[in-house]
Amino acid sequence: MTSEAHPDTVLIIDFGSQVTQLIARRVREAGVYSEIVPFQLAEEAFGRIAPKAVILSGSPASTTEMGSPRAPQIVFEAGIPVLGICYGEQTMCDQLGGKVEAGHHREFGRAFLDIEDDCALFDGVWAKGTRHQVWMSHGDRVTAIPEGFRVVGTSTGAPFAAIADDKRRFYAVQFHPEVVHTPDGAKLLTNFVHKIAGLAGDWTMAAYREQAVQAIRDQVGDGKVICALSGGVDSSVAALLIHEAVGDQLTCILVDHGLMRKNEAADVVAMFREHYNLPLILVNAQDRFIGALEGESDPEKKRKTIGRLFIEVFEEEAKKLGGADFLAQGTLYPDVIESVSFTGGPSVTIKSHHNVGGLPERMNMKLVEPLRELFKDEVRVLGKELGLPEHFIGRHPFPGPGLAIRCPGGITREKLEILREADAIYLDEIRKAGLYDAIWQAFAVLLPVQTVGVMGDGRTYEFVCALRAVTSVDGMTADFYHYDMEFLGRAATRIINEVKGVNRVVYDVTSKPPGTIEWE
Repeated sequence: MTSEAHPDTVLIIDFGSQVTQLIARRVREAGVYSEIVPFQLAEEAFGRIAPKAVILSGSPASTTEMGSPRAPQIVFEAGIPVLGICYGEQTMCDQLGGKVEAGHHREFGRAFLDIEDDCALFDGVWAKGTRHQVWMSHGDRVTAIPEGFRVVGTSTGAPFAAIADDKRRFYAVQFHPEVVHTPDGAKLLTNFVHKIAGLAGDWTMAAYREQAVQAIRDQVGDGKVICALSGGVDSSVAALLIHEAVGDQLTCILVDHGLMRKNEAADVVAMFREHYNLPLILVNAQDRFIGALEGESDPEKKRKTIGRLFIEVFEEEAKKLGGADFLAQGTLYPDVIESVSFTGGPSVTIKSHHNVGGLPERMNMKLVEPLRELFKDEVRVLGKELGLPEHFIGRHPFPGPGLAIRCPGGITREKLEILREADAIYLDEIRKAGLYDAIWQAFAVLLPVQTVGVMGDGRTYEFVCALRAVTSVDGMTADFYHYDMEFLGRAATRIINEVKGVNRVVYDVTSKPPGTIEWE
């Protein structure tokens, strides 16, 4: 969508912090639309979006190093409010005439902020003379602030932990208000967008739905659209939204690539044909996908092979329909964020199975991605707005490459079938225990490891199955779910007893910081 669709946008300039996405979440929770751009593209985005306020994110970089990231100077010359966070404070000070030095009293983790003076950022949250817990993550620190600023907060390691230039509406903090470890941090961001920037907070899913429908109509016109339907929440919400916009110009295509969960294809077809009046074509492409993947162990080649084959199938189906002008898919904002290497790092490979950057030139189709501005939890809210039932909206996410990335090592039909059965049992036990809605995502993984085991009177040499369950809000960060041992024992026993090919089960307790690949 354009700046006209979101006239009150907060632009977040990302310098590479792993929690930048949380800034966007907090701003949106305050009812204000926000968009993240990498610092390399910030000047172009500033002109395109015409933001009403700017937030500068943290970064692992140091402003004392040659070539470190900087904000476009226009940000400070446009007469709009600017908030710098951590590195954002440091580059703000450095660019406006202050001073930053390296190696002074590093602070990582919990710290305490002493409020030295009142300011609009703290209004109604923190009062002068009080002390509050915050979350720090810095090695450098500001040692001199630019002209026009005053100190409003200090910590043990940061004498300029919070500063304010009320006249220009420039504010900066050394700590991270976007993380939950700063208990009142979200309130500070709410103050910034409402009290300082004067934004109304009227960005709602109902408004987004109305804007998105009009944007789809404007883009599609009288063209034909095919939608890549997977049966997950994202593609289903995208399909319903597009159908509301253009009606019978839409045809949904479900590709059964042989990498879906047990009975997934049949369940999706039944649901859409029984409950929704959407044209749906089921394409059985199991042999094609599994044949191309068989024996492949490189995770990136798996993803790219799957993405290529999806495109080929959609091309063929479009021809059968007499042509199509657009391909729709349920790309989300995290897909977009993780597909851009903001700081030259490896994140560009994370979502390589998505066609986020566009379709091959040979395809005479354009992408329609009506959800690409939304986080996962926002898509669920939109799903409710569109009338999807609660039990469907709460379904655990399932990745586009399916079981291929939950089967590290070489792919074989036998391993996929073992994994499919183990995964079905695991999810069945979760539902029976009443835990499904408490968990954001749970799945089984068939490890590329075989171990010797004794079952009954015989020796086995079979695979190890790993179980994973995580809690999350939007999928950008996740922590493992704390099962009790009774549940894990019950699930593991069923898998070992009922799935031939597995003789050992382990539980994965790793957390997921932003930008990490799901398993491989």
